[in-house]
Order: sequence, then structure tokens, then C-alpha cells
Amino acid sequence: MLHHSLEPSEVVYRTEELLAAASNRFRVTVQVASRAKKRAYEVLKGADPKEDTTYKTVIWAILEMADEVTQPEIIGD
Repeated sequence: MLHHSLEPSEVVYRTEELLAAASNRFRVTVQVASRAKKRAYEVLKGADPKEDTTYKTVIWAILEMADEVTQPEIIGD
């Protein structure tokens, strides 16, 4: 997943997509926070140096989760 030059409006749009697809906004918010925390830990312990660390972990989590909701084929079977 590469999002090199992402506009702030695109982040807002993707967040709205994610929330619209959710049946429980609180649960999605907790999931985003959990994934962002996990990502921050991975970055701190030096996970994959090829990983994109351009965005803050919360934005990264939102983008990833929105991709999973809108493009389920990227998750695989």
C-alpha cells in the first residue's frame, strides 16, 4: 500500500468511507487506535526498513482499514 502524496481531503474522505461502512463507530475507532498503536510499536522496534513511515500511525491505520473495507480483494482468501 503506497500513498505517497496524499491530500488532507483524501484522508477525510477515506475516514468517512470507513465510518460509513461500519455498523459501530465506536468499535471502528477502537480498532483504528489499536492498529495505530501496533504500528507505532513495530516502527519503534524497527520492523521492515522498506515500510513507508511517511504518515503518522493513525493516518496509516485509517488508510489501511479503508482499503480493506473498500477493496476486500487486497486481503486475499
